Amino acid sequence: MKQYLTLMLAFGISATATAGDFPKLEGPLMGQSPPGKVAEVFAPGVISTDKWELEGVFAPGMQEFYYVTAEGFERPHIVGFRMTDGVWQKFTEFRRTGEPFITSDGQTMHLAKGYRTREGDGWSETKSLGPLFDRPDWGVMRLTASDAGTYVFDDYKTGDVIRISRMKEGERQPPAMMPSQFNSGKMTAHPFIAADESYLIWDSEREGGFGESDLYISFRMADGEWGPAINMGPTVNSDQDDFWASVTPDGKYLMFDRVVARDGDNVNVDIYWMEAGIIEELRQKAMAGAD
Repeated sequence: MKQYLTLMLAFGISATATAGDFPKLEGPLMGQSPPGKVAEVFAPGVISTDKWELEGVFAPGMQEFYYVTAEGFERPHIVGFRMTDGVWQKFTEFRRTGEPFITSDGQTMHLAKGYRTREGDGWSETKSLGPLFDRPDWGVMRLTASDAGTYVFDDYKTGDVIRISRMKEGERQPPAMMPSQFNSGKMTAHPFIAADESYLIWDSEREGGFGESDLYISFRMADGEWGPAINMGPTVNSDQDDFWASVTPDGKYLMFDRVVARDGDNVNVDIYWMEAGIIEELRQKAMAGAD
């Protein structure tokens, strides 16, 4: 099922084409009460419905929210909301050409092999990252970037692997494979690198996991090397597919996607969120284990 879902999202196959209506949303966090230490559905019945909605991200400042839906479109679109005078209103929508990631300065939205930049009150058209990334033999779904300009991205075409590309003396370095703790298991995908590169979260199907796909995290150790892959545990992962994690720009919330129901080719995916304190808890355990 994870393979089917990944390809569906990669190629943009529509799950539904019925228009949806949004109620009036007021106040911070799209009008939602903050979650606790156990993952829960984000904006149930509003953003997360009985169809599939995924890849929810807040922009820096927490005044904009974007997510991906096929509701009302023949192909999946990114829909953006902005809070003005305390009220959230849809202000943009465009066809998804990659999974969205917004840099910490809020000026760039990465979309797999492409990106958009802030332009007036919205975003530019999608631009190419260039030949180092825009390769027909690579199937990039998600690319995320650190403040230092490091790119980390997946590739479903050549073995479900994760690669990294750093900046060195102002020059973009050719992508290289991440270490084996990342590139193990099946369906390895959707990496999220912290702005300061202190940790990286991704999803994978591995022996001993809780479901078909679980979220894992690795921390940068004192020597600068990446630590082992750590399953993020039962407060995050379920017996279903859990994938596509990100941390909100204010550092308070972990957001990710979860398959909650399957009916033949119809898959219900919802956006989940929880307190991001789980990351620090896992960091402390990882550092204690390294001593």
